[in-house]
Amino acid sequence: MTAPRGGPGLPGRLAPLGPRTDRGRLLLVLLLVAAVTVFTATVPLLRGFFDLRVYYGTVHTWVRHGGLIYDYRVPGTAYGFTYPPFAAVGMLPLALLGRTTAITASLLVNLAALAAVLRILAGPDWRRHGWYRWVLLLCLLALFEPLRDTFSFGQVNLVLLALVLGDCLLLATGRGRWAGAGIGLAAAVKLTPALFIGLLLLAGRRRAAGTATLVAAAATALAVWADPTASRFYWTEALWDTSRVGRLDYVSNQSLQGVLARLGETGRPLWATAVLLTLSVWAWRSRRAVLAGDWTAAFALTGATACLVSPITWVHHLVWLLPSFAVLLRAGHRRIAGALYAVLCTSVVWLWFDDASGLDGFLGSNLYTWIALGLLLALPVGQSRADRAPLERNASATAPAPSPDRPATTAVPDQSDSPSVAEAAATGVADAGGGDGRSPSSEPTASTRPAAPKPQSSRARASSYTVSPPPA
Repeated sequence: MTAPRGGPGLPGRLAPLGPRTDRGRLLLVLLLVAAVTVFTATVPLLRGFFDLRVYYGTVHTWVRHGGLIYDYRVPGTAYGFTYPPFAAVGMLPLALLGRTTAITASLLVNLAALAAVLRILAGPDWRRHGWYRWVLLLCLLALFEPLRDTFSFGQVNLVLLALVLGDCLLLATGRGRWAGAGIGLAAAVKLTPALFIGLLLLAGRRRAAGTATLVAAAATALAVWADPTASRFYWTEALWDTSRVGRLDYVSNQSLQGVLARLGETGRPLWATAVLLTLSVWAWRSRRAVLAGDWTAAFALTGATACLVSPITWVHHLVWLLPSFAVLLRAGHRRIAGALYAVLCTSVVWLWFDDASGLDGFLGSNLYTWIALGLLLALPVGQSRADRAPLERNASATAPAPSPDRPATTAVPDQSDSPSVAEAAATGVADAGGGDGRSPSSEPTASTRPAAPKPQSSRARASSYTVSPPPA
C-alpha cells in the first residue's frame, strides 16, 4: 500500500533493484560502499571542518577568553562568526570539548539529523523499503554535493532541516500543540528558515505561526541577556553587511543575488524585484499545495524558495532541496529526480570558477540556481481533496447497512490542527563561508576550488584568540 500523495513517502511499489539474493545484494552493497568511500576520499576536496572551526573558536573565545563573538577570526584567515547571537548560545557545549571530540560530535549530530530527515520523508511505512534499499540510498546521498559538504564543513543546515520537518510532522499528524517550536528555533539560529513562518500564515495555521514567532523571539531575548554587546552589534551592523559573509559573485553563491552579481548587476532594486517575483510565485504555489492537502510539497517549495531569495546561498545550503526529491519520487517522476540529483552530485558549477562570462558561464555557473528555480515553478503539488473523495466513498460503502437495532450514525469531521493525519511535511543565510585563497582544504565555501579573499568582519579589531587558539 502506497503512502498518500499528500503525505511523505516514497513510491510503494518499486521495481527490484540489482541482485535478488541476499548474498548478491550484500556483495553489491560492499562494492558500492567501497566505491563511494574512494570517491569521497579522493575526488571532492575535504573542507577540514572549517565552519566547525569557526563555531569552536568563537565559543572558546567568548567563554574561556572573554572575547567578543563577532571579533573572533579563524587563525590565518579573515573569517568569523556570522550567525545571530543565539546560535553561539546554542553551541555553548563546544566550550567543554576538545577539537577531536567536537569533530566527532559534529559527525554524530549530523548523522542523527539525516536519519530524522529520511525517516520523516519516507513516511510511516518506512520499514517496507528494507535494509538493502536504505543502504543504496545512503550511498547515493554520500555523492550529493550539498550533503557531503555539510558533513565536511561541520555545518548546521541538516539540524535546522530536521527541526523544520519535525515541526511539520507534528502539524500533519494532528499533534499541533507545540508545532512551530522547531521552526522558531531554526529561525533563531539562522534567519532564512523564518520563511516557514510565512508558510504557516499562508496555510492558516495561526497558532503554529504564533508559537514559532514566540520561540524565535524568546531565543533572541535569551541571547540579548547572555551578551547584550554582541546582540546590539549583530542586529544594528553585522546583519546588514553581507560582505562579512563573502563575495556575492563567488561561484558557490547559488542564489538569485549570486546570479545577478556574476552578471555585474549589484544594485539592490533589481535584486529586490527578483525576490518579490519569486516570493509571489512561492505564495501562489504553496497556497495551492496547502489547499490540496499536500504539506510535503508546500514545505519543499518553501525550502527551494529560501535558497533562492537569500542574499547568499552557499552550495552546502542546498540540502534544503532534499524534500523536493522526495516529492518527485512520490509523484512518479523518477527520471527527472535522478537527472537533477546527478547534476547536484557533479560539482559542475566549479568549472566556471575562474570565468563565468558568456552564455555558457551564465548557464553553467548558475546551474544549481536553475534547478532550485525549476523546482519552485514545476514541482508537483499533489492531489486535491476532491481527488481523495472516492477513497472516502469506498470506505463508507463497505460499512453495513443501518437497521432498526443499529441505526446509522453521522461522522463528525476531525477538528485537529491538520487537514489530514496521513499528511506529513518535509522541507537555509549568511554563513561562515569562503576561503583565504591559500589552500582548498581550508576555505569554507568552495567545493573543488579555493575562494578569493573575502572580509568576514566589519570590525578592524580581532580577539587575541586569533593568534593563540586554545589547546585541543
